[in-house]
Amino acid sequence: MATKIFSWMGAAILLLALVIPAAAQDYPNKPINLIIQYPPGGSTDLTARALANGAKKYLGQPIVCENKAGGGGTVGVTLVAAKPADGYTIGIVTSSPTMAYHMGKLNFHPLNDLTPIIRWGNYLFGIVVRADSQFKTMKEIMEYIKQNPEKLSYGSPGVGTPPHLAMEELSMVANVKFTHIPAKGIADNNTALLGGHIDLVSDSSGWAPLVDAGKFRLMAIWSEKRCERYPQVPTIREIGYDVVSRSHLGVIGPKGMPKEVVAKLHDAFRKGMEDPEYKAVMKKFDMNDYYLNTEDYAKYQQSDFENIEKLVKKLGLDKK
Repeated sequence: MATKIFSWMGAAILLLALVIPAAAQDYPNKPINLIIQYPPGGSTDLTARALANGAKKYLGQPIVCENKAGGGGTVGVTLVAAKPADGYTIGIVTSSPTMAYHMGKLNFHPLNDLTPIIRWGNYLFGIVVRADSQFKTMKEIMEYIKQNPEKLSYGSPGVGTPPHLAMEELSMVANVKFTHIPAKGIADNNTALLGGHIDLVSDSSGWAPLVDAGKFRLMAIWSEKRCERYPQVPTIREIGYDVVSRSHLGVIGPKGMPKEVVAKLHDAFRKGMEDPEYKAVMKKFDMNDYYLNTEDYAKYQQSDFENIEKLVKKLGLDKK
């Protein structure tokens, strides 16, 4: 009897070992869902959709983009983490879930509970005001807020996002205090600023079309150096505060995805990065390609995890 049981178990294990590679080899045989963690219309949404349109040509199946905003960019990633690791639900990721994790606002591990697939870009973060604002330069804003604590409000894509923590770090370094009004993404922030409900926005370059249209004024950017599109705009460092904000853009899936599936997705998205539509949308938002393969992206995420932990502790926002 025992011999028969072990024989049956061995056969089942062998069958499973054969089925998994076969399923991976057949992948994909139905549409793939891509979760975008910010609302429609922003830089993350539009660049991710353009990338997906390029990648689907090499997968032979549609990539259905779905916006799941909230939680400073963590709601969508949380949904991905909970899905089966079969490659049919993947998502866009930034540094935000790692920031939320170190602040005690995430119920899963942003590295151990996800599968990295590819890194494809970088954000351009900046601070904008309305074109009719009384402030003409970032120095004027800093001088005003020093004399008038909490009298200026700013929007960000949410608590624990890179543009929020950048403002927190700036406030700490300059010994000032702004009033934070978190939103779900740049579209909401643009609307709030246009309506006069907030004084400035710290967010990714979804504000660029409104800057170009003369409705917003770009005051400063959070990068190490000035950007090509707005060479007249200084960095925060240039105005005297050693603060830089950066965040990666990548594609991830649930923990435990088969390597063959990850490789197929990686290769498709890598080719998608050469698509003219994708390149045009990235240029529209002055965002740069930044390619890392699966292995190198995993290494980068570990480094990013450690650096963010230090920043959150420095700001006193770490989970107690």
